[in-house]
Amino acid sequence: MRQTRGDEIDKKILAHMAQLEWPSTTEDIADAIKISWQTAQIHLFKLQAEGKLKYRKVGRQNQWWLNAKYAKEF
Repeated sequence: MRQTRGDEIDKKILAHMAQLEWPSTTEDIADAIKISWQTAQIHLFKLQAEGKLKYRKVGRQNQWWLNAKYAKEF
């Protein structure tokens, strides 16, 4: 199966999230992997729907972290 740009972004997000000790915002994740906020938000919600990430809305920000079950397999 051929990798798409979307697959590459998902892998970059997951690799970045695996290095973090604390939840991170959409903006921080987007900045870290050099994509727009909108692109990051789309991919973060996709990964959350797949059970790989969890999030909580804090004020006007979404805080993201790896799902503990997925992190063990990562």
